[in-house]
Amino acid sequence: MFCQDIISISASANVCLQFFPLHDLISISFVLTKEKYMATLNILYEDPHILVCVKPHGIATQSKSIRYPDMVSLIKNHLAKASGTSGKSGAPKSIGSRTPGSAEPYLAVIHRLDQPVAGILVFAKTPAAAKDLNKQLQNQGFGKYYRALVTNAPSEEEGTLEDYMVKDARTNTSRICSAKENGAKIARLHYDTVPDHGRLFSTVSGSSSSVDVSLSSQSQECHETELEIHLDTGRHHQIRVQLASIGCPIVGDTKYNPELTGNKGWQTIRLCAYKLDFKHPVTHKAMHFQLEADPA
Repeated sequence: MFCQDIISISASANVCLQFFPLHDLISISFVLTKEKYMATLNILYEDPHILVCVKPHGIATQSKSIRYPDMVSLIKNHLAKASGTSGKSGAPKSIGSRTPGSAEPYLAVIHRLDQPVAGILVFAKTPAAAKDLNKQLQNQGFGKYYRALVTNAPSEEEGTLEDYMVKDARTNTSRICSAKENGAKIARLHYDTVPDHGRLFSTVSGSSSSVDVSLSSQSQECHETELEIHLDTGRHHQIRVQLASIGCPIVGDTKYNPELTGNKGWQTIRLCAYKLDFKHPVTHKAMHFQLEADPA
C-alpha cells in the first residue's frame, strides 16, 4: 500500500510525494515551471535574422527529452511571446507546444555546446540566415574561443593539438584513435596559457540561477592552469578529450578527468565558450561577442 499526492509549495514549483511503508524509499521530485527556466535566458544580441545568447551550465542546446527544457525550446518560447503567439494575457505558452492556428517559430541550431558547458551560442531565425551561417561554419569562418581550468600545466605554454577522434554513441563518449579506424575524424585545437592570475567569468547564466566560473591561472596549491583554446574543428567532446590525452583534464569533468570518472554527483565543469566571432548572415558585418574576464 502506498499513496501519492501533489502539494503546491509555491507559484513556481510543485512537489510530487510518494509515500511507501516504513523503511522504504520516499521519492520527492521537483517540477519547475517554464518561468523559472525562462529566467535563465540571457540574450546578448537579437535582430530579425539571428539571436545570440549565453547557454548556462546544465542545460542542453537541443534535447529529445520533453521532461527538461533545452535552449531551443526556451528561445522558441521567447520568440512566440515576442510575436504575440504565446496565448492570452501575455503568458508564455508551454515549452515545446504550438498555438492552434499559429506556426511554431523558426529556429535553427548552428553549433552546439555540451550540456555541462556554458557559453555563447548563435541561432538562426530564418532559413536564409541558417544557410549562410552553416556555410561560414563549414568554411571555418567562425572564431570559437574557450577558457578552461585544467588540473595540470601542459608541458608547453602554448601549442596545437591534432589528433584523430572517434565517437562511441553507446556510451556518449569520444576517444583518440588512429587515422585508419572506422569513423575517425581529424580534431585540431590551439591553446595558450593565460598569464594573468585570478581571471574569472561572472554571470554566465541568467540572474535567477547565476553561476560564476572562476578560472585561476597557475594555482601553486593545485597546479591548476587556465588555458585559452581556439577550435579549428568541432568534434564531440573535443576539448575535453584532447586536453585529457596530454595529462591536463579539465577541473570538474566527470567523464574524462580520471579523478572524477564515475562520480555521479553534480560537478561544474570549468569550461566556458567565452568568445565568438562570425559575420552577420545578411549585413556581412563582423560580429564579436565576449564574456568579460575580470581580474580577481
